[in-house]
Amino acid sequence: MSKQPKYRQVADALRREIVNGAFDSDRRLPSESELAARFDASRNTVRSGLALLVSEGLITSSQGLGYEVRSHEVFELNASRFENLQFPQNGDSYNTDVTNAGRRPHQTFRVEMLPAPAEVAERLRVEQGSKVVLRFCHRYVDDVPWSTQATYYPAWLIEGSPRLADPGDIEEGTTRYLAGRGIEQIGYFDEIATRMPTPEEARLLEVGAGVPVLLWTRTGYAPDRPIRCTITTFRGDLNRMNYEIGDLAGRSENT
Repeated sequence: MSKQPKYRQVADALRREIVNGAFDSDRRLPSESELAARFDASRNTVRSGLALLVSEGLITSSQGLGYEVRSHEVFELNASRFENLQFPQNGDSYNTDVTNAGRRPHQTFRVEMLPAPAEVAERLRVEQGSKVVLRFCHRYVDDVPWSTQATYYPAWLIEGSPRLADPGDIEEGTTRYLAGRGIEQIGYFDEIATRMPTPEEARLLEVGAGVPVLLWTRTGYAPDRPIRCTITTFRGDLNRMNYEIGDLAGRSENT
């Protein structure tokens, strides 16, 4: 007999069914009464199990409409090719990747000058509190919040690259824009981490309390110094990232 509380047993069983596609054709779950009979549990117990799945972002609850499995179409990002100028692009890297996947991109922008946070100053090799330009993007895939991206540029870049401080989109992407101004990114250093979202991140990404976020910090380098630090915060339930390293000639298309 399981030592798990009954409500967790209910949640675990339903979670397995959701992951295995039991509700792919009809996303609506059975009623609380039906689930109570199935699991030989009280409705309050079933309701607690369902609440756990709501917090994990697996299902939604609507007054009078019951519970429904959320649509979870995972987006796969190739981090090796992202911003690689050797690959054809249609706009910036984000728009290119989302469009190539047959999905719809949408993003909003915010640009401001502000003192460099400690973690950013360290990566850009500038004094903590010195001025940097922040370009902040709130990105969507098929109208579903996908990520937020905060890119910090040292103030010395602005004199020769004034569009970085403009509030609008740089359609070709900042990496291509800077390369066209003679400031080429020749390498980058990536850091990957996970944690639970802050309240503001949960609001922007529309995730439940039990859904983690994936943090991707990329520091880009010109030949002599760093030129930007990008911190992308992804929804943990809707994103998968991959890298290509070395000779992959043996990797077939169907792998």
